[in-house]
Amino acid sequence: MNEIDVFQRLGVALAVGLLVGLERGWHEREAPDGGRVAGLRTFGLIGLAGGVWALLAATLGAVLLGFGFLAVAGVLVAGHWQAARRDQGGVGITTSVAGLVTFGLGALAVAGDVAAAAAVAAVMTLLLGLKPTLHRWLLAIDERELFAALQLALISLVVLPVLPNHGLGPYGALNPYKLWLMVVLIAGISFAGYVAVRVIGAGKGILLTAFFGGLVSSTAVTLSFSRRAKEDAALAPALGAGVVIASTIMFPRIGVLVWVIQPSLLPHLVAPLAAQALAGGLMGLWLVRQRVTGQGAPEQRLSNPFELKTAVSFGAVLAGILVAARALHDLFGEAGIYALGVISGLADVDAMVVSAGQMAGQGIPATIAAGAILLAAASNTAVKASLVFGIAGRAAATRVVMAFLGILLAGGLTVAVGWVR
Repeated sequence: MNEIDVFQRLGVALAVGLLVGLERGWHEREAPDGGRVAGLRTFGLIGLAGGVWALLAATLGAVLLGFGFLAVAGVLVAGHWQAARRDQGGVGITTSVAGLVTFGLGALAVAGDVAAAAAVAAVMTLLLGLKPTLHRWLLAIDERELFAALQLALISLVVLPVLPNHGLGPYGALNPYKLWLMVVLIAGISFAGYVAVRVIGAGKGILLTAFFGGLVSSTAVTLSFSRRAKEDAALAPALGAGVVIASTIMFPRIGVLVWVIQPSLLPHLVAPLAAQALAGGLMGLWLVRQRVTGQGAPEQRLSNPFELKTAVSFGAVLAGILVAARALHDLFGEAGIYALGVISGLADVDAMVVSAGQMAGQGIPATIAAGAILLAAASNTAVKASLVFGIAGRAAATRVVMAFLGILLAGGLTVAVGWVR
């Protein structure tokens, strides 16, 4: 390093400490002078100390950096002990731990990983500032949900690495490793939406609830909102907009799954999926303009997608579709795959997306696999239109059914134009 590099890296080390110290100082801004373990200046010095010790270690040996870390740790422990004595044990260790990390980030910056040090400092500062929000989220999670998430995480981390990663069963269509990996992936996406709904609460608004609820199950949102629309006609336009938005989320969700599972299918799906998402968004906005404002969303009974029973059931359905797809392809060719897409879409789109992605990687033409996915999505959209019409009634469902027809028409026209070309 030349002198300019040295000063730049020391500057980053100092900036890292000041950034963390700004948050810690603001968090404890009401404490009297000398009443906090570390504040803005102390954290700035800790980051700078990490950088200086890294410079010395480069010439005098890496052991010196270890001694510097121990010295800073000792100072922070002593400060924490004094604060705990003064406050009768009511002091957390977050600030002390943040100080140790800041020292390490200062050393990391001088060692040459400036971008990594800055990024970690930003993430750490954000994490420190989110304390009230994170605690509120913890209070919103019940024991059953926590146990279900931990259970699936344990099984995924322990079992997944040892599962056979090759084809088994009829037609060699079942790869246990990839099968379970897809279950975890889809459950993870669904769980993100589930947590969002739990955190924001159904009372935060129909459209917001519909958006995140669509990540979990657009069919469940359709059922819930349709029942409410039947009970309260004044809310029907708002609930209809929610149904359309939740259903529209399905198309970008399919795109994300395909991108992860089998990117080679994306060129065949981008245009129709984008057209249907755009049509759904425009139809949703059209219904939003007619909605009643100031109304909360109906309470939703979304099942936890991270429950082991739900995950295993989805895995069984997925395995069945994979075997059925290979059998139907052997018996009926393209028509068999397309028929399976329509049938599977009556209940679930995700399983067909995963199955088609894996089939495309096993020799089935990408155009056939993509067509099966689009047919499953169209079938599922038609089912939701029927649910709205059958539950909410003609008056409440007319606009929603028109929106769904517009979505299907947009997808069909896009596919037709592509086929003609």
